Amino acid sequence: MTGERPPRVLVVGATGSIGRLVVTAAARHGLAVRALVRNVDRARPLLPDAEVVPGDLTDSDSLTAAVQDVDAVVFTHGSANGAYEEVDYGGVAGVLRALGDRRARITLMTSINVTRTEAGAYQGLMDWKRRSERLVRASGLPYTIVRPGWFDMTSPREDRLVLAQGDRGSGAVSREQVAEVLVQSLLSDTAVGRTFELFAVEGEPPADWAQLFATTAPDQRGSLDGAGDLAGPRWPRNHRASAGTSRRCRTADLDPHRPHHS
Repeated sequence: MTGERPPRVLVVGATGSIGRLVVTAAARHGLAVRALVRNVDRARPLLPDAEVVPGDLTDSDSLTAAVQDVDAVVFTHGSANGAYEEVDYGGVAGVLRALGDRRARITLMTSINVTRTEAGAYQGLMDWKRRSERLVRASGLPYTIVRPGWFDMTSPREDRLVLAQGDRGSGAVSREQVAEVLVQSLLSDTAVGRTFELFAVEGEPPADWAQLFATTAPDQRGSLDGAGDLAGPRWPRNHRASAGTSRRCRTADLDPHRPHHS
């Protein structure tokens, strides 16, 4: 949704360390916040600023009610037990499927190093996060993809935000800064269609968010990769598109070596 503030935002991963901050920031900016959680009773005391609704990212049928009437979705979720395909990727696929033809604005948080091939023990996580990015780009929905640097390794005066592209840099950023950028990306048309890494350095905080987002290049129309990214690996031949994949996200859309048609 572009041109106005989305009145109702669904936060996926709302009880996580970033998700809780996104809920607070979105409410502070006057947005109506809906939080997707697995355990409603446990989550309500943690999220007083949100409408708390149940849903399981590994069960796409459970997401239909959660996305009803939403105008934007912020993804801050992640698997804590290595279920990267089912949660990090499958959760995005499931929500997109549940949205159907609804043109919600999407903000997806992934990570720096998501395009790297030397991530060691984290390679599986990085690969599935990158595939989730491709689902969002292939969906045809207005989106912003944010790849934060290392959490909570910033110094007290590091308030200036740097948006980089190509996934070649490294740096740190606070969780509060990440949450603010995720919400601000919903409020600025300039952020639409862009993928960037997020770091904090010494200096003043942003005074003009549209100007900050404009320091990045938009993703190439029809591409499955972010601006400046190196081409990724071919989609596995024996992998079927997730059952949660929407009509917008065909198997061909997930393979960077196949032609893409918008």
